[in-house]
Amino acid sequence: MTTTQPSFEVPAEMRDFAEKSVEQARNAVATILQNTRKAAESFQASTKTTELPASAAFSRGLDFTEQNVAAAFDLAQKLVRARDAQEALQLQAEYVRTQFAAMQNQAKDLVGTIQPAKA
Repeated sequence: MTTTQPSFEVPAEMRDFAEKSVEQARNAVATILQNTRKAAESFQASTKTTELPASAAFSRGLDFTEQNVAAAFDLAQKLVRARDAQEALQLQAEYVRTQFAAMQNQAKDLVGTIQPAKA
């Protein structure tokens, strides 16, 4: 006896709404991150802390946050367009793999930013 899995189709209107919602959220978060960066840069300039390792690490941390948020929104956009649950699971697995590798590299970068270079 062969069983077939039921087909799950997302209506085009819902898919369009979801895509627009993801894009609106992406823009809102981008604005928040831009404002955070401007505020941090202003604070660092006024306190003359821009050359401190912690300040550089904070700046790199914002860079990484922007990269990670962009990757998450890219995933959300792909998930909205996924044809079925299997494709969505594959997209999620790929995202987890790439983000895990990215976070490892980001951690190494941050440690290198904080620790002084050894001659």
